[in-house]
Amino acid sequence: MPLDLAAVQAALPGREIHWQASVPSTMHTAARLAAAGASSGTVAGADEQTGGMGRFGRPWHSAADAGLYFSVVLRMPFQPGELPMVTLALGLAAREAIIDSTGVVCDLRWPNDLLIADRKCAGILTQLENRAVIAGIGINVNQAEFPTDIAGIATSLRLAAGRPLSREQLLVRLLPAVDEWCALDRASILRVFGESSSYVRGRRVVVEIGQGELLNGTTAGLTLDGYLIVRDDRGKEHTIIAGGVRPA
Repeated sequence: MPLDLAAVQAALPGREIHWQASVPSTMHTAARLAAAGASSGTVAGADEQTGGMGRFGRPWHSAADAGLYFSVVLRMPFQPGELPMVTLALGLAAREAIIDSTGVVCDLRWPNDLLIADRKCAGILTQLENRAVIAGIGINVNQAEFPTDIAGIATSLRLAAGRPLSREQLLVRLLPAVDEWCALDRASILRVFGESSSYVRGRRVVVEIGQGELLNGTTAGLTLDGYLIVRDDRGKEHTIIAGGVRPA
């Protein structure tokens, strides 16, 4: 069933929301809105994405009417080097909204994944466009099954909760949470992310750090800029700026 946009707008008066049945990517739509001068908090969403994106240009499966797929224009004083901190804040916002609206508790995998029992249920993508941050959020809400190639690593809030869930209620809770978490200071974001993620400290991981190059080690916290620290088996610490982090 398509999103009940009228119900969302009634619950969030004053919020500018552009919602479509299907788009290639909400990130592209939000970037165009930002270029046209859209205010901070403007939302571009769709019931389906035909070319949804994850990090490193990877595809994001966006089944029609099953998940939340949207991007937000953020006009806050972020610099390019602060995008990792924005990503952490968005993860905390999504986790909080999911708990509040569904009761499902998610783990946070640095830098941009939300997991349920080590299976991905949500992802976040941030990039600078037209002097604004475009924050893309994709959440598997009511999917009952997934394509074969991702069935072993993906899940949905419905599968975790054992019942269909309201996308509208989740969106109504999530959009204010995005504003609240992105307005917090860096120390608070780092502290709460560390408390909410099993991946920040003491987790054995494998990190993809280059073309076919893997780093095996144990996570040892976050830098002040929000990057992950991994201590290899020789005791050397590596700052992970980008790369896929997986359990060892």
